[in-house]
Amino acid sequence: MSIHTPGTPENVVLAQNVNGRLRAETKIIAARAFLFRAIGFGAFCALAGIGLGAAAYGYATMNQFDTAAEKIAAAMQTALSDVTLKTKGEVTLTDNVLKLEGAPAKSGGAPTPTKAQLGNDAAPASKAIVNTTFTVFKQVPYMDGQIVTGWNFKANEDQPFQQYCYFSRRTNEAKGQVEIKIDLAMDGKTLPQPQKSDVNLSILASNCVWHDGKTL
Repeated sequence: MSIHTPGTPENVVLAQNVNGRLRAETKIIAARAFLFRAIGFGAFCALAGIGLGAAAYGYATMNQFDTAAEKIAAAMQTALSDVTLKTKGEVTLTDNVLKLEGAPAKSGGAPTPTKAQLGNDAAPASKAIVNTTFTVFKQVPYMDGQIVTGWNFKANEDQPFQQYCYFSRRTNEAKGQVEIKIDLAMDGKTLPQPQKSDVNLSILASNCVWHDGKTL
């Protein structure tokens, strides 16, 4: 065994080898640390991307539902614009028109209301002239409602001066019973088909009952 003193060529070579190995191990440790940092950064970016993707998907889903709700609201608005809603128990009188159902019929002609039903002595407080008319209704059951045809008559006349036809259906709502009314035809002629409506007026109007079986 030989002992080398400091400063000898052998010690210098040994020190250089040791230093070289230490530098190599330092570089390996630094590389590992960089690798771990890169892996951590990559995982962070991946999780951030997943989070952003989930947020975008949720936002898109909410917008899709909003769009669907808007479409449904628009469709309901269009459908309701073509119908007339009346609550149960409401009676509408316009232009002094008296509407009677089940009036007694005279042989060979249209049903004629009685004098009491016509109320010839009835008059407004203003004493204005009163024109009395009456309406005969013909009803045909159709699906969950009915097709109603109205014949408007003047007093002492056997021919109606006006006819109209509509589809009527009643539904139960939270606030009570509601009547849905869709106008179909007037004086024997089908009304124009609405552009944004799933209801075929021609099919429904084929169930209207016109006076003498023909148009005016």
